[in-house]
Amino acid sequence: MIIGQRIKELRTENRMSQSELAKLVGCAQSMIVLWEKERCEPTATMILKLSEAFNCSTDYLLGKTDI
Repeated sequence: MIIGQRIKELRTENRMSQSELAKLVGCAQSMIVLWEKERCEPTATMILKLSEAFNCSTDYLLGKTDI
């Protein structure tokens, strides 16, 4: 799963804590941990919220593009 790597990469580039990201997208911090450790994947709704929070495409989060 590349999405966990991308979430962590974007979060650290934006100097955000897991807690801050969780509040921004409306989920628990524990979900951010699970996504980043690639133990589960975010839902489609969460992927959309993450792309808005990071100002990137959903394709980038999903590993379909490198931009």
